[in-house]
Amino acid sequence: MTVPALGELLATAHVVSLPLVTRFRGVDHREAVLMEGPEGWTEFSPFLEYDDAEAAVWLAAAIDFGWRRQPDPRRDTVRVNATVPAVRADEVAGVLARFDGCRTAKVKVAERGQTLADDVARVRAVRAAMGPEGRVRLDANGGWNVDEAEHAVHALAEFDLEYLEQPCTEVEELAQLRARIADWDIPIAADESVRKASDPLAVARAGAADLLVVKAQPLGGVAAALAIVAEAGLPAVVSSALDTSIGLSMGTTLAAALPDLPYDCGLGTASLLAADVTARPLRPSGGMLPVGRVVPDAAALARHAATPDRRAWWLDRLERCAALL
Repeated sequence: MTVPALGELLATAHVVSLPLVTRFRGVDHREAVLMEGPEGWTEFSPFLEYDDAEAAVWLAAAIDFGWRRQPDPRRDTVRVNATVPAVRADEVAGVLARFDGCRTAKVKVAERGQTLADDVARVRAVRAAMGPEGRVRLDANGGWNVDEAEHAVHALAEFDLEYLEQPCTEVEELAQLRARIADWDIPIAADESVRKASDPLAVARAGAADLLVVKAQPLGGVAAALAIVAEAGLPAVVSSALDTSIGLSMGTTLAAALPDLPYDCGLGTASLLAADVTARPLRPSGGMLPVGRVVPDAAALARHAATPDRRAWWLDRLERCAALL
């Protein structure tokens, strides 16, 4: 790919730090670099623990979205799910209240330091809040081995699960679990086995998943994600990486371009942010998000600017990643 000159990337770069409503992925602030390219604003926000090689893929996505024309949309709105972090059961209702009109909830389970009893209590509270018609999906982020995952399925199946996302880490483990629970009619979704894999199609070839979870930034951009879905031949749900509304607009662009979109997408996560970079954050309204570019608000960029040391850290990271493209 043709990479803009480093000076062009840095010319409009803003590093922001946004507070979260509740702790998520071990952090209480989400940091991101926002840049404006010829096509509009874009985001570079790989998670802090990722090395430069993995983070460079996220920069490729940012450049693709900001500097290249995107696919034409097939829809102008995208239905999204609520996301419930690994909170206590008595906190569930408050979290769900932030996701207006969402008929689906994704619930984090297998959190380090918690127990299966904690998961059961949380999922029970979500099912009670969503009612019998609501859709409940679980995300374990690879936190179980095969035996633990099978045991968890037995404990959680009573809550009528839509699907189970990344219950185990390895593709072989997903295939084993899928075979073990075949009679339970609980589909397996692959996330990390797609976005963090050297071969994102291996999970499909192995018959280890029923659907893919795809994220625009970690997969190198909208076009790259579309190509993976097309070649895998599996249904896909588009999810976020706890992006700002700028990054979420990249996700809605991907969701809008997919030929089929059978599942509600995990793009409503601006509701987990206590602040955003635009006066009109991409939060669900009636369970939907609009498709289109987002422009940040100058006052919000200034208000949530990262500290000088964090700005320097991010811009140095961007420079190192650009050198790898």
